[in-house]
Amino acid sequence: MIASLRGVLAETSPSACVIEAGGVGYLVHVSSYTLSALPGRGEQVYLRTRQVVREDSVQLFGFADKEELELFDLLIAVSGVGPKMALALLSGLQPAVVVRAIRGEQVAKLTTVSGIGRKTAERIIVELRDKVAAPIGTPKEAAVLPKSAQFQDAVAALTRLGYTAVQAQDVLRGIQGAEDMSLEELVRRSLALLGKSAALTR
Repeated sequence: MIASLRGVLAETSPSACVIEAGGVGYLVHVSSYTLSALPGRGEQVYLRTRQVVREDSVQLFGFADKEELELFDLLIAVSGVGPKMALALLSGLQPAVVVRAIRGEQVAKLTTVSGIGRKTAERIIVELRDKVAAPIGTPKEAAVLPKSAQFQDAVAALTRLGYTAVQAQDVLRGIQGAEDMSLEELVRRSLALLGKSAALTR
């Protein structure tokens, strides 16, 4: 498994690049996001990579940062989403926008990408919305909150106070030890975090 490549950027195309390393030229498929981060031809480049082996091919996909690679891994784990479709999505929308669309259940946003139909977008959201509840790279134990009546009650309480359902779900999923808290404590902790977030954006 080739986990990364460091070498000289030899060629680029709209969806791939060639990196020469150790006398070998590696064809690496990249998103437009990663393509925009590449240096000029002849310069040193480093990419995290994911090698995908199929019966009829061995392909290498490259990523400018860890977050894009982690999102790619999540996407190709979705039923019916292959590497090329995942890369198309990451080319059509920046990784942060894809994450926000999944978290906000924005089917229409995902379907703006060519090749992503409504059913595929809905499947991506259903299978990944809990996995991207916190930013990619956040420890999973800090983002997981069981789907429970208490969780739904806390969301309802926060929405009655003027927050959106997405805001409420995001802050609740980010509270460590939430499953052991009472409803009142959960709402109080959420309000404190939401207040801090609002203060930071002023």
